Amino acid sequence: MKSCFDFFPSFLILFLLSSTSTVLFVSQVACADTSIWNNNDLETQTYIIRMQPPTNLSFTSEDLKSWYNSLLQPLLNPTGTLKSRVIHSYSTVFSGFVATLTTEEVKQLEKIDGFLKAFPDRLLPLMTTHSPAFLGLNIRSGLWEKFGMGKGVIIGVIDTGITPGHPSFDDTGMPAPPSKWKGRCEFQNSVCNRKLIGARNFVKDIQMEDNSPPIDDEGHGTHTASTAAGNFVSNANMLGSGNGTAAGMSPRAHLAIYKACSEIGCSESNVLAAMDAAINDGVDILSLSLGGGPSSFDEDSIAIGSFAAIQKGIVVSCAGGNGGPSPFLLSNAAPWILTVGASTMDRKFKAVVTLGDGQEIEGESLFQTTNVPFTPIVHPPSCDSSDLGDVKGKIVVCVSSVAPGDNVKAAGGAAMILTNKDTQGYTILAQAFDLPASIVNYVNGTTILSYVEKSQNATASITFKGTTLGNSPAPTIAYFSSRGPSQQTLEILKPDIVGPGVNILAAWPDQVGEFATKLTKKNFNIISGTSMSTPHLSGIAALIKSMHPNWSPAAIKSAMITTSQLLDNNGNPIMDEKNNPADHFSMGAGHVDASKAINPGLVYDISPEEFIGLLCGLGYTDKQVQTITNEKVACKEVKKIEQTQLNYPSITTSASTSNLVVNRTVTNVGTANAKYTAEVVMPKGVTVSVSPNVLQFSNVNEKQSFTVSMSWTPADSAYIAGNLNWVSGENIVRIPIVIYKSQ
Repeated sequence: MKSCFDFFPSFLILFLLSSTSTVLFVSQVACADTSIWNNNDLETQTYIIRMQPPTNLSFTSEDLKSWYNSLLQPLLNPTGTLKSRVIHSYSTVFSGFVATLTTEEVKQLEKIDGFLKAFPDRLLPLMTTHSPAFLGLNIRSGLWEKFGMGKGVIIGVIDTGITPGHPSFDDTGMPAPPSKWKGRCEFQNSVCNRKLIGARNFVKDIQMEDNSPPIDDEGHGTHTASTAAGNFVSNANMLGSGNGTAAGMSPRAHLAIYKACSEIGCSESNVLAAMDAAINDGVDILSLSLGGGPSSFDEDSIAIGSFAAIQKGIVVSCAGGNGGPSPFLLSNAAPWILTVGASTMDRKFKAVVTLGDGQEIEGESLFQTTNVPFTPIVHPPSCDSSDLGDVKGKIVVCVSSVAPGDNVKAAGGAAMILTNKDTQGYTILAQAFDLPASIVNYVNGTTILSYVEKSQNATASITFKGTTLGNSPAPTIAYFSSRGPSQQTLEILKPDIVGPGVNILAAWPDQVGEFATKLTKKNFNIISGTSMSTPHLSGIAALIKSMHPNWSPAAIKSAMITTSQLLDNNGNPIMDEKNNPADHFSMGAGHVDASKAINPGLVYDISPEEFIGLLCGLGYTDKQVQTITNEKVACKEVKKIEQTQLNYPSITTSASTSNLVVNRTVTNVGTANAKYTAEVVMPKGVTVSVSPNVLQFSNVNEKQSFTVSMSWTPADSAYIAGNLNWVSGENIVRIPIVIYKSQ
């Protein structure tokens, strides 16, 4: 019997020959062999299908959609229809579509010429008033205004949607959108404006005839969007905490919102559809505070969508994940992505615990209520309701990562002290409870527990001291911030950088607290995560893009990485959650410094073609590389690039060898006549030489290359780190050097 797929080559030729003003599709390209179907094969699930695109053609997204439909229709079992099966089609991030299919239908589809890959759709988890000033952006200094505040740049935020009408998205002082903008607003009654220039909903399933507006029902998307580019809002606070003027990192940048996530998470197919649309709409920056766990790049939808974005000159900033402090759990670690970790700021919401023996212990609380006088304090076996039988009128000490405030209040507790677990260390995630409370770090928590256990008549008081600034040390690395190295590229340093991600105040759909009401003029919330640090970096990328519109995504990444900071506000090394010096697998190159990133002096640029050489060097097959890049690639014809030789703004290698020679190229983006001298800072036992050790530039955009030769003796330490600095006047262009023991 003739195969149902014998006509596919003819169909493809017909398609190629017919690609003029009209694309001809032949529905008789295949026949469905109904004998293969049985009732057990009719259970469907959602698949993302990647197809090889037609070559040497100019086609629209509608042409591609028609092609995908013509491929799929003959393969469906007798109960299937295109209308009920096809969810999304893609034209930019890669060629392909999303459909609900049976396993047998997928098997039939795999036989078609041009088929690349099918994989089940997955759910990806979702990963301010003071932070601009903490990062060197202060409206009174004039520096922010000098940088343009992101004027003319479009930031695309892929998240849970947006709260239109919130004052953070008011367009006072905003210019008109750039003429390149091609997006649309799916809200009715013209709620979009010069700030919120576009809003689309991609949360879609086969039951939905039409998309609903991209309203944010969760708050996450509203919070991240306002952090990146919210307009100025005075007297912004949460329950009185953090009061001040709120603004995003780029308050004059435009926002384009793509709702791809709901209360259950973000399906990869929706995220890809959102990225596809954002690229075609003309965004300059893509901000994704979401991601899955580590995975191969050819199976990582965000890595694939991001590659398409950087090919169009779009910077992609992604959350590194909240899987810390264990190593190797980093998300979004593709080298073409800016992978962002989370750090603390110098702001605290103080709630001081005074023990009966006079010890004062600092804690935090977002509910700054009436002080609690000296009261008996107890530590029950747990703070489950079953263990709270004798706590009425007492301060209850709880050790838990899940807030037990409701249980304590229901049992009649007068107040609560929540102590960190050991893994949380010194990182305090401030919360608001419906009763007086203080959250203390792990070390202070052990002090309180020791006092309670040793004292027969233990008492304590809680004094609320409001919002304070200038606390130290700051920044520190948040315990939850996912650590490197990347499982896919051990010799490319990840995360790239850290930024504020703990106790961040930003816009929220509703009032927060026990007496929440419908939306008023000013609703803000304080939450934490790499979801919060990511839009900080996205907004700073927009500042750089505004000042340097022709810089590549890699150049903008390099500007932030090479100007990042290694020291806290005491002038000491940045610490981690255990108060130990943070390593580069925790903080990347360091903590972002927005004011310096605008003028980095030199940048380490990387082209998309170099990333293709890296993929071939990593051992990906031609088909896998095509899946990632949406380009037909023959690795045997590509110059392969080893991880250590990629022109990345860091040098990372395994200590399994005792020497390494790498080459790097820098581009002068500062003054025309500039001289840079190499400065190496490494611990004993490591020898590093740089040749040449002086770079003399005559022109802007001039490139110069150098060689770094390294040798070291075996060390007991599993980790050795230092820096290579290129110094010219006030410019210090720093890249980390990391030598680690393989595990």
